[in-house]
This record gives sequence, structure tokens and C-alpha cells, in this order.
Amino acid sequence: MMVHPWLLGVIGLLFLGAQGQSDNLGLSNGYISIATANFNAKIVTDAQVLASLTPAGNTFDFLPFDKISVRANNGQYHWGDVTFQYREQGNSNWIDGNSATTRKPVTVVTTNALAASNLTPTLGTGPLNITREWLDVSGDLGLRFTIVNSGTSTIELGSLGFPAEFNSIFTNRAATDIQRLCSLSDPYIGMHAGYIRANPISGTGTALAVTPLNGTDTPFEGYHNLAEQSFSSTYYGSQTFEGFYEWQVLTKAWAEKEWASVTPWNPPSSRTLAPGQSMQFGFRFSIAKAGVRDLDATVSGTGTPVAVGVPGYIIPRGSPAQLFLQASSSVSSISSEPSGALVVKEVSTNSYTITPSSTAWGRVRLTIKYVDGKTQTVHYHVTKASTDVLSNLGTFLTTKQWFNDTSDPFGRAYSVVTYDYEVGAIVTQDPRVWIAGLSDEGGTGAYLAAMIKQAIQPNADEVAKLEMFVDKVLWGTIQTSDYAVRKSVFYYDKSALPNYPYQSRFDWGSWTSWNKASAYAVDRAYDYVHVAAAYWSMYRVARAYPQLVKSHTWDWYLGQAYSTIIRATKSDVGYNRVGLMGETVFGEILTDLTREGETSQASTLSTAMKSRATQWNSEAVPYGSEMAWDSTGQEGVYYWTKYFGYTGTMTKTVNSVLGYMPTVPHWGWNGNARRYWDNIYGGKLQRIERQIHHYGSGLNALVLLSAFRSDPSDWYLLQVGYGGTSGPLSNINQDGFAAASFHSWPDTLKWDGYSGDYGPGFLGMVLGSGTYIAQHETLGLLAYGGTLISSSDASSVSVTTQGPVRRKVFIGPLGVLLTTDAGSIDGFNYTSDGSRISVTLAQLPSGPSAVSAVLWVETTSGFTKYAVSSSTTTQSRQGWEIPLSSSAVIVQLKRT
Repeated sequence: MMVHPWLLGVIGLLFLGAQGQSDNLGLSNGYISIATANFNAKIVTDAQVLASLTPAGNTFDFLPFDKISVRANNGQYHWGDVTFQYREQGNSNWIDGNSATTRKPVTVVTTNALAASNLTPTLGTGPLNITREWLDVSGDLGLRFTIVNSGTSTIELGSLGFPAEFNSIFTNRAATDIQRLCSLSDPYIGMHAGYIRANPISGTGTALAVTPLNGTDTPFEGYHNLAEQSFSSTYYGSQTFEGFYEWQVLTKAWAEKEWASVTPWNPPSSRTLAPGQSMQFGFRFSIAKAGVRDLDATVSGTGTPVAVGVPGYIIPRGSPAQLFLQASSSVSSISSEPSGALVVKEVSTNSYTITPSSTAWGRVRLTIKYVDGKTQTVHYHVTKASTDVLSNLGTFLTTKQWFNDTSDPFGRAYSVVTYDYEVGAIVTQDPRVWIAGLSDEGGTGAYLAAMIKQAIQPNADEVAKLEMFVDKVLWGTIQTSDYAVRKSVFYYDKSALPNYPYQSRFDWGSWTSWNKASAYAVDRAYDYVHVAAAYWSMYRVARAYPQLVKSHTWDWYLGQAYSTIIRATKSDVGYNRVGLMGETVFGEILTDLTREGETSQASTLSTAMKSRATQWNSEAVPYGSEMAWDSTGQEGVYYWTKYFGYTGTMTKTVNSVLGYMPTVPHWGWNGNARRYWDNIYGGKLQRIERQIHHYGSGLNALVLLSAFRSDPSDWYLLQVGYGGTSGPLSNINQDGFAAASFHSWPDTLKWDGYSGDYGPGFLGMVLGSGTYIAQHETLGLLAYGGTLISSSDASSVSVTTQGPVRRKVFIGPLGVLLTTDAGSIDGFNYTSDGSRISVTLAQLPSGPSAVSAVLWVETTSGFTKYAVSSSTTTQSRQGWEIPLSSSAVIVQLKRT
């Protein structure tokens, strides 16, 4: 894989960390091999922490056993370690305890366990006596801690954490080795129903679930990032090694100090131990033999409650959602925090309708209590009504983020630029020059979102401003006369601009502070996608609503989009042979060229894209990018290998996305594609951390939603994909400001201050969102982005659309995709036998009127084909042109 200079900047900083290696774990004394029916494991003899964990009959190791020799230092964490804070009764100060700080060989204890030890030697003196046991739990591996207050005073235990280690170290590994060896993990911070899921990064093979151990009281209350030194052999906390976290059972001590200004995911708690009293905590490691799709069943099999939310956990006001529970105990109560934010109605046993109140907004925690004493929390994010969210976004982008200073020497007037919400001002300068320079993802995010929003919800005033942007900034400043795209129009260059008031508080000596020549370079293919997408959105507006567009005709915009793509394929542009973020829009442009009869341009574009797809089809890991490991190339690779029929690479790519994109009952992680370094390049708070709903969510969702449309029997693709495509809605606050991502570390838990690189994720949402109907084998007929009503005999289904994009409908049981270029699909109904489909088309509410709309009908391979049957329609652009009026129009489809 290619490594971008940005990564080298991070690595340069990491070299400042300690470089020495030592053997504080006692590796020289070997390992104890333990086995259960489902696992083979190794624990270090001296430390008795877990070093290796492989499924029985499988060589794949979920732990970095091949890196154990460079992870044997004090302060490096493993499964079996423990961290805590306590205080004696009457004291206010917390005292820290940590089994990894200064390791000593633990004391072996004889029990019925596979292995057991007392941790006193490695913990040092103190009133807490901790015994650790490795257990066989019905063929699974168990880990149990017994904590005894051996002192004479009552102890308050204010934090208790159990580090979780997986083989997510990409440092110094080839791409093929990363795919072969590494795994990724994600949390569900859901109290007694909480768990950690882990799976091979390839997305194939067995997956792993770590759940609370029965017989212990081990809620998943918090997820805390662990600090480790960064050695050159691993580079902890870098782009190639995100770092590790710990399962926090108790968090009150953290909440009182480090997290004092934050509302945590779950209420902080502590526990009291009287002298001689003991408590037990523990975990169960279980294998999901069928892989990621089998994780819910595996978790349920341990007795842990399972929740499934449809369409997910980001829900707009006025859009009822469904929640399905599976537990061994009945529900005793359900409540929401804030109180009344969610109205819960039981529909049938363990099936509920969840409806946001008219005033709810933001994070909402649903607490479910079971008769057996377990507590489960499901984490929702409530937005305004989805169409209102888009309207607010468009207004904010074209007013608050509108730059109109015509004296600007960089030529940025008139444009939509990066915004700092925390100070309430446009970002005109940043030492990462692209952020203020209208290019790269970190600088293009604002204008890209503003442009793409028009494709689905055009607004006359916004379109007028964006036409000014196209003519005065995009064409001629960002883009040169030969269609090349500059990397930044802002730069730091005192020789070129000796009198410009560059802010002295910035470090302009950074490698990110490009001079004019570097900023004006045209060698980054990623930048061409944003420009092509901007033109394409205006083409769509001009084609459907010609009265809104004054400067150019639709064919000019489509031609500009095409020429931008072709320019990106030239030899002076780097990274044009890898998958590019958002390049699904290239496919949309190719489709529209074909529909418009531009056969020569379509042929040229198709040939250029096939060359890339053919290359990817020959590569073992075709997901190279600027970074050593990335989750951005998959979207482009998938689109074009599917388009050209390279099914093996297409399937491999879907699996790759499933390897880093989970589904759990938490709005932040559900459908959240793994990103953890982009705030360094596009955010205000710059650090390596798991980002929540950065642009990877919306873009990687395109892969899974497309794959679901090809195979509507695979519900899991839709569950994960719709979670991802909903992500960009959560980034938009009540004022309409869209943040680059949410900071997941528990001391922060807030949206970033910069708009940054939000735009590409929004592009993914626009291209992927719609209303999807799926048939689940146990949950029945489900609607994502709409509400459905089945007839009493289940012979017909009526659906009202409710998502942010109401121009795309996919009826999974029939394999039919319906899309339109204007107005809105307000609803549809169909017979279960597929004999009849009708679609209700209407004008956009509170928007411009279209004379007509073109409806396209596509069918999944193997399903019956359909055509519009109305006599008032005419065929147009490979679809059916349908006259629109002020009232709704019902269109009938028939089998062909």
C-alpha cells in the first residue's frame, strides 16, 4: 500500500517515544497452554495474561501473539490485566491500582480453574486482594476476577477497568499480512447486555464475542482509551495502530475528575466493599462460527440480552422506529433519558415501537430493566424531521459559511468554506492550508455538502449562490482551464503575499503549510471527485428544475463533470489507480451520460474505469490509498468491479467493509466505518481516536446497500448499511451546522468544532439513502426509511416514505428499485405476489415545482421485471417521464 507524506509526519512524532524493549511479562519463562472445546489459548507463565487466542481447529489468532515480544513492557496492556481506583471511607481522594504498571510474577493459586493466580505481587500493597481465574465455560473461555477487601476499612471502588487487546496492529505489516493476521473490535456499551465484538479484518471467517460472565455482575458501563508508550516496532496511537481500550464496569471516579464536563454514555457508578466482603467480575469469550452475521445469535446464546433496532438508532422526529428484544428474562420497565424523549409502545411480546417526542433532539438513552435484575441501555440519536435537517443544513452552509470577501487574495469569494462552530466564525486560515483552501476533503467538505444537497432538495436562493461559486471560484480558481484540480487555493507563502496578515499564533513551519506552488499542484486524484460531484449535482438541478439555473444549461454541467473525471486519469495525477472517496458519483455521471445519449463520452469514461477495475481484480488487496491502511478505497473498488462483472473482487470487497463496519444497539457505532486519524488532517481537536460517523460511514454504506439490492435475502447488509447511511444526519446540529465527526473518547463525547471533511459522507448519504423494504426470517417485513402497513391477510403492503432522500425505493421481496430525478416519492404499495406496484409522486414540500419527473425502474437479477403502465407517460432517458401537478400523482407498474 502507498504511504502518504501525512503518515510520515505522524510517525516522525512517534519516534520521540521510548524505543527500548524489555521482558517485564516474563516471556523467557514460557507459556501455559490451555484448551476448551472452542478455543486454544496461551497465557504467559509469569504474568498469566492472555497472549494467544485461536478458535479450535483454526490458526487465526485474535491476539497479536506474533508481536508479544515487543508488547512485554510495563505499561502495555493485555486481557487479564485490571485497572481500578478506590478510596477508603471518609477519604475524598482516589488511589490508583494497575496490574500493568510494574509487573512482577503473580502467585499461582490452585483451584478448579484452567489457571489461576493472585495479583498481589504485581499490584503491590493495598487493601484489595484480587484473584484471577481462566475458566472453561461450556466449551468457551472464561475470565473471572474475585476482589476481596482485605483491609480494616470500608472501601469505595470508583473505577474498574479490564483492558481488551486484539490484533489491530498494522505497523510494519504488508497489506496481505494485515488481511491475513489482523482483527478489529467494536464495543456495545450497553450495561449487562454490553459486549465487545471482534472479527478478522477480512470480514470472513469466525468472529468473536466477549460478553459478561454469568454469575458475575459485569455491566459494560464505559469504554476507556488506554495510554501506552509508542515504540517504533508498533507505533501505538498512530495511523497504523489505533490503540486499545478497556471495558469499564465502574466509572464514578473518572466521572468526578477527567470526565467531569461530559455526559457519559451510562450513569457513573461505584461499589462499596466492607472489610472481608468480596465481589466477582468476569467475561466469556465465544466464537461466532458463521462470522459477523452470527454475532447476535452467539451473544444471545450466552444468556446476554440482544436488541435489534430498525431502521437503526438515528431516528428523526416523526419517524417511528422498531425495537426487537431477545432475552432469557421478561422486561420489567423501559424508560428514556431525557425523560419522555422516546415514547415506547409494546406491539407484541418483545417487539416495540419507539417514537421520538416532538421536542427530542440529540443523544437519548433507553434503559430496559429485566426481571432477573439485568439492565440494558440502547443508545439513540434523535434528529429533527429529516427534510428539516436538510433544509437547516442548506441554510447554514449558504449563510453562516458563505464567504464573500472580494478582497481575498486567494480568490475564495464567493464560496462555502470551512466553519468553526465553537467560535462561530469562518475558518479563513489554518496551518493545514487545505482546510481554508477549498480542496482536499478537509477543505472541500462544506461546498460539497452545499452542492450535493441541491440534488435532492434544491432551493432557489441556495442554487443562485452556488452558481456564483461555480463561475467565480470552482471553475478558474480551484480548477484550471484544462480541468485540473488544485490541492488548495489557500497557502502560506510570504514571498507571494508579503503583506497578507497570516496569524502569528499558528506554526507556519509545519509540513502542512504549503507554499503557493505546492498548494497549486494538481496531482491528487481524490480532489477531482469533489469537483465532479459538484458539477453533477448542478446538472441534476438544471435537468429537473431548469427555472432555477441561470448561468449554464444542464449539458454544460454534465460535460464539466465528465471532463473533470477524464482529467483525473492523466499521468500527472497521483492515486488515480486506487479507489477514491465518493467516486460512486463517477458511476452516476456515466449513467447520466448514457441516458442523455452521449455515447462517445460514455464509452471513453467506461474504458477508463474498466482499466482500473481490471487492475484491482488482479490484486490480492486492492484497497491502497494515501495511508498504510484505509477504509476508503473499498467504495470505488466495489462499484467498478460490480459494474464490470468481476464478482470475486466484488464479494471480497463487501466482506472487507463488513470487517470494519459493525452493527450494535448504539447510534455511534452502528454502521460506523472505522476511521481514527482524520481529525489530524481535517478536525479542530487533533488526535488519534475512534471517530464516530466520520465520512467513512456514508461512503462505505454505499457498498453494503448496493450489495443488498443485488441480494435482498441478506438482511445483515441492510442493517449495517442503513446505519452507515444514516450517520451523516447525526452530524448536523439544531442550527444546521454539520461537524466532521464525533469524538468518542469518554473525556470528550462531543462533535468536533470544524465542519472539516463532512461533505464526502453527506455525498454517500445522498447517493445511498432511500426507503428499503426487507423480509427478515424471524422479524418479518421491515421498513428502513419509511413506515409500512400490511393488509390483514398480508396480501398487500403500503409504505409511507420518511427518510432524508425520498427519490429511491427498493422493494426487497420483489427485487425492484425505483428512482426519480424530481419531486418526491411520498409512498408506494404493492401486492405480496408482485402482481401490482403503485407509486405516489408529489412535488417537494416547500420547494420548487417540477413540470415532470423521470422514473427509472430496475430489477435485481432473477426477479420479475416491471414497467410503467400509465398512458400519460412517455419514455425518456431510459425511464418514464411523468407529468407532475400540484397534487399527488399515482403511477402504476406492471410486470413485463
